[in-house]
Amino acid sequence: MSKQLLRSGTAVGALYREAEQAESKADFIHKMAIAQKECNETLYWLEILSATDYLEKGAYESLHSDAEELIKLITSIIKSAKENKN
Repeated sequence: MSKQLLRSGTAVGALYREAEQAESKADFIHKMAIAQKECNETLYWLEILSATDYLEKGAYESLHSDAEELIKLITSIIKSAKENKN
């Protein structure tokens, strides 16, 4: 489970970096949407690790809060990019 968390968590940053070099607005939106999905998957793994007591409550709350803020930020970026696309 921790390897899945590591994979999905680091994918968010990698996809953001890819989106910075997007070939088009549509490509940027697509890459950010994948980053959003990876962030959502990260939230899932955090919840599983917490539910199975592999992660302390304080650590879970901090990481989960950070991931939720990140997904909100990514969602806002996607919405803005879609509005500016038209």
